Amino acid sequence: MSESNLAFFDSHAHLDFPDFEKDLEALVERAEAAGIQRMITIGTDLESSAQSLALADRFDSVFAVVGWHPCTALEAPEDIRAELRQMATHKKVVAIGETGLDYHHLPSEDPEKSAADDGRYRAAQARIFEQQLEVAAEAGLNVVVHQRDAYVDTIKQWRPFAKRGVRAVFHCFVGSVAEMEEVVGMGGLVSYTGIVTFKNAESVRETLTATPIDRFMLETDCPYLAPVPFRGKRCEPSYVREIATRVAEVKQVDLESLSNATNTTARAFFHGLS
Repeated sequence: MSESNLAFFDSHAHLDFPDFEKDLEALVERAEAAGIQRMITIGTDLESSAQSLALADRFDSVFAVVGWHPCTALEAPEDIRAELRQMATHKKVVAIGETGLDYHHLPSEDPEKSAADDGRYRAAQARIFEQQLEVAAEAGLNVVVHQRDAYVDTIKQWRPFAKRGVRAVFHCFVGSVAEMEEVVGMGGLVSYTGIVTFKNAESVRETLTATPIDRFMLETDCPYLAPVPFRGKRCEPSYVREIATRVAEVKQVDLESLSNATNTTARAFFHGLS
């Protein structure tokens, strides 16, 4: 098979974001023309999740993940489980998320906030993470995990659900080899973005080198993190081709092997992904 005919998936995109409002149809067409056979658009709150469902209904190549992002945990209702349970019944919902923990920016960075505000923020994140793990377990779905500066707590909270069969993909992975091995050892996956193409991302490429080829996926996290040579511009799903090319170089495999491995992994992880 020629490289131009190879299919890849974008396992993490935010197609509901305003960045794509004016040219979404053209964007999907460009992705499909580039061989991006499946695009998974990720919810970040209930409204975003509903929009992701609508996009999955609109485009055959688009599937949805529904959930609530940790960075807006304080804006979440006390309990989001009922709404997520309902959304999870949609035939094109393939996972729950993006969920997890993020301690990178804490409220106490504001001089008017305190450590007590940090505690409330972390507690809100943990609450909605737990609720999404519960819905995933009930629905027989896996979870898309966002973690930043909160790896230990994220693993600790996921662990009991991992024992119940809920797998997690740690998206936009930039962790160490040891962290990757722990995630994989618990039945999870990691996912790599355009960061692997960045000149200053040698540590990410070292972790990628050590990652088994059947334990990771490719993603854009668009509109963020456009790969070289598009760095600094709006990212979009068609750029998975550039990410795949660099990943294949780092892994010292051909693009066909990478396509087969990552697509097989994605289909096994995302329930109902055709």
